[in-house]
Amino acid sequence: MSKVNLEKIIKYGIYLSVLVPLIIFSEFISPFHFGKVLIFRSLVEIIAVFYIVLLIKHGRVHLPPRTPLFWAVSFFTLAFGLTTFTSINTYQSFFGTLERMGGWFSFIHFWMFFVIAAAILRKKEDWLLFIKFSLAVSLFSAFYGFLQKTDFQWVIGSGGRNKIFGTIGNPALFAGYIIVNAFLALMMYFRPAGSKNEKLFYGSVFILDAIAVLLTGVRGSVLGLIIGLVIFGFLYSYSFGSSKLKKITIGFFISVIIVAGILYSLRNTEFVKESHYLSRYADISFKSFTVQTRFWAWQAGFNGWNDSIKNIVFGSGPEMFNIPFSKHFNPKFFRGIGSETLFDRAHNQFLEVLFTMGLIGFMAYILIFIRAFKILNKTNDTTENKVFKLGLTSTLIAYMIHNFFIFDTAANYLLFFTVLGFINFLSLSQLQIVINKKIKNSNFSATFVGIVLAIAAIFLIYKFEITPAKANYATTRAIVASWSGNHDLAFEKFKEAMAYETFGKYEIRHRYGQYILERVNSQSVDEKTETRLSVAIDNIGKNVKESKQDYLPYLYLSRLYIMLGKNDSSSVYNNLALEHSLKALEISPTFVRTHYEIAQAYLNKKNYSEAAKWFEKTVNLNPEVLLSKWYLGITLVQGGRVLEGLEIIEESGYPYKNEETDLLRMIDIYISLNDLRKLAELFEALTVLKPKNPQYFASLAAAYKQIGEKDKAIKAAQVAAGLDPNFAKEAQDFIDSLR
Repeated sequence: MSKVNLEKIIKYGIYLSVLVPLIIFSEFISPFHFGKVLIFRSLVEIIAVFYIVLLIKHGRVHLPPRTPLFWAVSFFTLAFGLTTFTSINTYQSFFGTLERMGGWFSFIHFWMFFVIAAAILRKKEDWLLFIKFSLAVSLFSAFYGFLQKTDFQWVIGSGGRNKIFGTIGNPALFAGYIIVNAFLALMMYFRPAGSKNEKLFYGSVFILDAIAVLLTGVRGSVLGLIIGLVIFGFLYSYSFGSSKLKKITIGFFISVIIVAGILYSLRNTEFVKESHYLSRYADISFKSFTVQTRFWAWQAGFNGWNDSIKNIVFGSGPEMFNIPFSKHFNPKFFRGIGSETLFDRAHNQFLEVLFTMGLIGFMAYILIFIRAFKILNKTNDTTENKVFKLGLTSTLIAYMIHNFFIFDTAANYLLFFTVLGFINFLSLSQLQIVINKKIKNSNFSATFVGIVLAIAAIFLIYKFEITPAKANYATTRAIVASWSGNHDLAFEKFKEAMAYETFGKYEIRHRYGQYILERVNSQSVDEKTETRLSVAIDNIGKNVKESKQDYLPYLYLSRLYIMLGKNDSSSVYNNLALEHSLKALEISPTFVRTHYEIAQAYLNKKNYSEAAKWFEKTVNLNPEVLLSKWYLGITLVQGGRVLEGLEIIEESGYPYKNEETDLLRMIDIYISLNDLRKLAELFEALTVLKPKNPQYFASLAAAYKQIGEKDKAIKAAQVAAGLDPNFAKEAQDFIDSLR
């Protein structure tokens, strides 16, 4: 194959990568990340085969220029790898997690993309065409986000969504992808060259992408957009003496401050509260729960980073923020069932790198920005390059502000390395680059190496892309089957998925564990269910062995054993549950749910005093959680300390009247106390909660009769008869007895 054809194939492959942000695997777990990474990695591996053949056949002239930015990116890649091998869990640091699809393995592909792009895109026109393609793709992603405000069923995330997320799957990550494209469009608009139609295109992309950022409702990204625009306006007006743009920039800046002030002053008005966007942008308090969770997560990260010299230097390992977060968990995260109590990322890219890769990774990461800004500072040789300098400087600043509140995933990294690649290209005119002489090699050697590499690429794609895709898809088929009630098929599909033992196995095993626990909670443990529980225990046990510093598998095992031992107080399963939940407690001493599991194991053993002690600890960890007080109160009642338990329940303010099961438990307690007036109150609440249940109205009628409320008793009996004719004769007899 000729040099020209090889270069074309590689170049087309690079251009094709801009489509990756549009990829959605809708029937897979992590539909917005999984497919993007698999396709991107496969594409890079294919391109790499052709690139290496090009190097062998046509010489090292095609090696990338070894610029300072090239070395900075390579140094960070090496730091990423080093901290992967010093990680708490090397496997997870290498492959990442199924939800985020990060890890060193994926990052190597971004580095390869950067290297090959730097080597092949040697002309300014090549890079500008690449940027144009990226801007066009960003428009498609933005329009997809706009469609999420509609009710079109074929649009994933539609239904009048408040915060759009385009084709990226998360509003903040989408905002990060769009904000970079918006500034690239702004840069291209102010570029001296370009027709009116091109400027119309760039201007449209900028406006629509900026609107998309606003519609995400992500305040950090909007802040980055605003500051980036102000910086661009001032830099441009200073560099080119544009007094008009300077006035526009000053006016824009003042307008933003005025609007922000008005919004803040009106934050408590109905007009602002009724608008999702206005209320969100008006809420700039550091005391809001969302802001507080960020501070708590960062504090946990700092505490974990400071645990040892090893952590300070190398961090806990890429993709391992969950470990310091769990070890130093702030109980305030837990507000009840359904609370978000696990952060797998620091939600600050800079701190994420510091906590997981230590000082080595952090310094290498910061070096990338230092090198990039140094290159841009020297890019002044032409008017066009000055515009590139201003545009890319503003882009990086906006990107950094955005990343102070979130992290990077595949689509964001792709765009980040595109920007770095273009900056790297701009640096070539500032340096004396030594071009290696062409070294001729025989066609035979190039062909042989090409065949070997092609076979290797096919193996890699099958092993690390296709096989995980099969496992992922089998898992979603299991989940879909469970939704339709076909639990035999669900079990078989979960077994199939887990048997692949491939990337994502940790999450797949936990998905199966979740499914089994949900099933067991809704039915008795028969022989078939016990078998499936055993399969869950075996597979979650593998997670325990592979992730020994992760509390979550221990908690899952504890809950599974609790399910097996719930009907036998002397069962060995209850001891096993305690063993695993206590191990989880060692890893995360302040995690509230762990205390719940320990208490539940003691409840299984009928040891109410020990259970109460553990529930009391949860109350002390976070006194604001009413659920903990409810559990404590009910446990005290079960242990014979009835009045003490009821006092805690009633004083806690726990809304037990909102749950049928909780109300029935309270009714049983007050029946034992023969508190008839309280029983009438509880049955009133039960009929409000379940107004179609005739038995509850009949019971309410009986309670009213006992406390002498005859008129109310008659009315309740009549309602019961009206709901179910079978109650008619009994109700009439009851009414006659009152007259």
